[in-house]
Amino acid sequence: MTGIGRVPLAAALAALTITMSATMSVAPAGAEEDLAARTAETGEVDDPLEGLNRVTSAFNRVLRQWIIDPLVDGYQAITPDEVRQAISNVASNLTEPVTVVSSLIQGDFENAGVATQRFLINTTSGIGGIRDPASEVGLEQRREDVGQALGAHGVAPGPHLVLPILGPSNFRDAVGDIATALASPLPIAGKVAAGGVEYSDNQETVRAISDDAVDPYIAERNTYERHREFVIDNGRRIEVPDIPEMD
Repeated sequence: MTGIGRVPLAAALAALTITMSATMSVAPAGAEEDLAARTAETGEVDDPLEGLNRVTSAFNRVLRQWIIDPLVDGYQAITPDEVRQAISNVASNLTEPVTVVSSLIQGDFENAGVATQRFLINTTSGIGGIRDPASEVGLEQRREDVGQALGAHGVAPGPHLVLPILGPSNFRDAVGDIATALASPLPIAGKVAAGGVEYSDNQETVRAISDDAVDPYIAERNTYERHREFVIDNGRRIEVPDIPEMD
């Protein structure tokens, strides 16, 4: 099978795993794993739709087990590392315009400037984002989205929400994604693709969040919400109660 023939498989994988990027976004080494471990079973979350959310979450876990994970395994088996890296780079590059706008909304002109430079350099010198020469010259990526921008301005996350296929979200983040999609579908396509690639790269870690939990729904819900606090705070640690040991 040629590299071109493998692209539809990667696209299908990405379309089914957009939300997996929620627990795999760029952060200091080890920080996300530590955050997930400390918050998966604790924390208060506004969840008036818990009954419906649990049903949707269970459906998504079955979907992941029987469709998404086999696709990931097949994608990893047949796609060379170089092709996977190129797909990852292109997907990541498509998220830069959203980072620019979201950073400007927050008044973070430095990150907006970095994201603008990254997009221009990688789209041109990087041949449509296949390569990442921007990182090679020290322009490191820090993704932002509209939900983060709203959160940085004090907008509460609102009720937790689990979407079919798309997975965990909340009212604030869902509104941000809808607004982005209405403005242009391209950045959302980038988020979908980036989510798929990141899940492929971190499949076992994502599985462990729910597989090792007493209550998989609570683990996934709290990990998502605390992760969003983490990225809104730009990676600075948040105070989380210790998880009591179980006898």
